[in-house]
Amino acid sequence: MIQRKQTIYLLLALIAIVVCLMQPIGIFHAEGMAPSREMYNLFVVSNEAPAAATLTVWPLFIILLLSCPLMLWAIFAFKNRKRQAMLCSLCEVLCMLWIAVYCVLGFAVGIDGYSFTMVWTCCLPAIALIFLSMAHRGIMADERLVRAADRIR
Repeated sequence: MIQRKQTIYLLLALIAIVVCLMQPIGIFHAEGMAPSREMYNLFVVSNEAPAAATLTVWPLFIILLLSCPLMLWAIFAFKNRKRQAMLCSLCEVLCMLWIAVYCVLGFAVGIDGYSFTMVWTCCLPAIALIFLSMAHRGIMADERLVRAADRIR
């Protein structure tokens, strides 16, 4: 059934990922007189008058863009619990990959002459990861319940 608690968790994870896709996820503050730059999932935008965008952080966008349809598929795959659990696991891996790539791009690579500051929206994939693990746990509990009911027959 689509009214299960796992569906709610998957929907909340999807909302968190979509919000993260649309909001800035970090700020590069200039150490000198240069203007600061905002980091989105697809590009880094300068706060200068002719705003220029650089496509240096596109892997973050691709990872989240892949996870959105997978979460939707997991929501509507409620009749096949094994597939739904596999899709949840795949989305969990993508969220962990996003966090790792974010840390590498923000802190390790960065932009010369700029210091990096995280914004609250960078925590949304971690929140989605928590919701995905709760959904995965619920799916597996349902699978165990169905197997136990089949064994009794």
